[in-house]
Amino acid sequence: MKTFSKKPGEGERSALIACPGCASTSFSSHWNVEQGSWSRCRRCGLILQNPQPVTEDVLERYDGEYFGYETENEEAFLSLMLLGLKDARFFDWGEQEREAHGGDGSFLDVGCATGRLAAWLNDRGWDARGVEVCREAAEWGSRNYDVPIYPGTIEDAAFPDESFRFVHSSHVIEHLNRPDTFMSEVYRVLKPGGRFICITPNCSGFQARLFAGRWRSVIADHLFLFSKKTLKRLAVKSGFVHEQTRTWGGLGAGYAPVPVKRAADRLVKPLGWGDVMLMVFRKN
Repeated sequence: MKTFSKKPGEGERSALIACPGCASTSFSSHWNVEQGSWSRCRRCGLILQNPQPVTEDVLERYDGEYFGYETENEEAFLSLMLLGLKDARFFDWGEQEREAHGGDGSFLDVGCATGRLAAWLNDRGWDARGVEVCREAAEWGSRNYDVPIYPGTIEDAAFPDESFRFVHSSHVIEHLNRPDTFMSEVYRVLKPGGRFICITPNCSGFQARLFAGRWRSVIADHLFLFSKKTLKRLAVKSGFVHEQTRTWGGLGAGYAPVPVKRAADRLVKPLGWGDVMLMVFRKN
């Protein structure tokens, strides 16, 4: 399935930023391609668009077209998210955490789209809700799945301190102008000992190294591209403790014959070279 991406709209504004990972203002050019230009922080190695579109203009991209993409693919996305959670053994340690805290299954899905994952969890006894910047998707999910979804960012939602036992985001952090602020907000709303499950493309993976600027995650909507090292650094900076990392995806569909793709998929997993990574962080 093709990743949703919109070309920058006419009149979009942009601005230079300091590195959210280490505050450096020293960058080197990394990729210059049709989709845009990405730089690499000379101090910590974080890859980002710089200059990058301002937040207000980025949010305008998640409109009715994006809503259509999410509703068309919501079952496929649910399957992929469940596969990732199962690979991280979430349904083992997550249930143990619930039992240890009196059945507390408070779960926030940030960037929840139509709320399909939250609905799936609620059907199984969890207390899940969502946050989604696409207003059409948020309203549709609240109406059709009876999931409480805040239409906006997690910062705008202003949840009380220590509201959730679990926070989950799948393919969200790479779209944000301030991943550092986002990480700190996730830390704030988590209960002590709570877990943050973060899924994002892996720029230290096999495909990124093989294809470079032609990597399928080098798209205009990805303002940041994280390696295992830079994502962990950002989380630790906010106070998190890293607990585990999983990666998957050796070659995308159509990039090689099926037997070659299957072999690559099997190979990258134990090596940690997968195209997508899932990291679990614990609030200290």
